[in-house]
Formats: sequence, structure tokens, C-alpha cells
Amino acid sequence: MTTLITATAATASATRATDPRTRRRGLLSLPALVGVGYSLSWVAALSVGPGNLAADATGAQVAAAYLGHGAAGAAQYVLSEGLPAAGLAVIGLALAAAARRDGRIRATRTVAVGALAAAAISAVQCLLGLLLVLSAVPDAAHGGGTGRAQLLFELVNRMDGVKMLVLAVLALGAAALARTGLPARWLRHPDYALAATITASGVGYLLLQDGLALFAYLSLPLLMLWATGTGLALARKGR
Repeated sequence: MTTLITATAATASATRATDPRTRRRGLLSLPALVGVGYSLSWVAALSVGPGNLAADATGAQVAAAYLGHGAAGAAQYVLSEGLPAAGLAVIGLALAAAARRDGRIRATRTVAVGALAAAAISAVQCLLGLLLVLSAVPDAAHGGGTGRAQLLFELVNRMDGVKMLVLAVLALGAAALARTGLPARWLRHPDYALAATITASGVGYLLLQDGLALFAYLSLPLLMLWATGTGLALARKGR
């Protein structure tokens, strides 16, 4: 009787796993939706606001770039720092929870702390960015000087550097988990590439060295791949 019950339960579980409705529910889970939303938010951010300013741009250059584009600049900071902050927290905590269930306590702490720290820094960057484009730049346009605009811009960039270094640690933790198949083995090499490139760009932003900061053109697509890939893989694991 016990054997029959076990076999029936296993058959039901296999049926649920292969049921198209189950797969659809998995892909509509929170990590999957947030992972896709993370990349979409960044794509939208890159399509609005002024062109990409150098990490060491002067206050006058910053004011000239955002003058007359306050709404677009504000939207860009919300889409590139505000919404992604929530995305990092959700995906990072979901991955940490999966690692905890798998008994990987050290990886759980690394991923959870890294995700929450990066999310907190990103949220502060969003607030400072809004202050920059909605207050400091208009003040500079009315003769208030460009010093405050440059100060805020530099602060946002240096915080970006710190956040990127935190994300490098998070990526290494995620790569270690991916080696075990959590959430998916194929993420291992992209995670390592993310850790390397985002370290270089992080140093560039932290030190306002535009040459190293250009590594962000490599690290950002890899970060988007990590967020979306991890979210989708976690959804498939947990369906």
C-alpha cells in the first residue's frame, strides 16, 4: 500500500512538472517577472534622458546635459537606479532562500547581504539623482553655480563604484551556486564574467577614471543577463 501511494505521488509530481499550465505558472512567478522587469527597466532607462556622461564630467557639463531635460533625467534615474534596486533585492533574496533550502549557509549570507547592500546603495543613488536633475541643475541655470551639480554627480558615480564592487562579490557567490546547478549551471560562466567586468567598471566609477568606467558597457548586459536568467531559472526550479 505504501509503495502504491509513493508511486502515485511521484506520478502526480511528474505530471505537474510536465503540465504546460504548471510551466506557465512557473514562468509567471515573482522572481521570473522581476528578472524580466529588471532588464526592461534598464532598456527603458537607456532610451531616455541625456547621452551618457563621462564619469569625470564637470559641473558645467552635467548642468548643460540635463538642462531642459529634467523630466527625462528623473525618469532615467528611477528606471536605472530606483526600480532596479527593488529588483536586486527580490532576485538576490530569492536566490539566497534557494541556497538556504539547499543547505548552503555561507552562500546564503553572501548573496543576501550583497543583494541588500547593492539595493540600498541603488535606492540612495536614485534619490541623489533626482535631487541633481530636479534641484541642482535648475539652480545652476539660474546663476546658482555648478558646484552642487558636480558634487551630486560625483557622489552618485562614486556610489556606483561601491555598488559595482558589491555586485562583484554577489556575482562570485552566484557563480559558486551555479556550479552546483543552483539555479542553473549555464549561469556559471556569465557570473564569473560579470564579476570580472563589473570589478573593473566599479574601480573606474569609484576613482572617476573614465577609461575603466567604460567596462560598464560589458558589465551591464551581463548584469541584466544575471538578473533575468536567475529569475527565470529560480521560477523553473520552484514550480
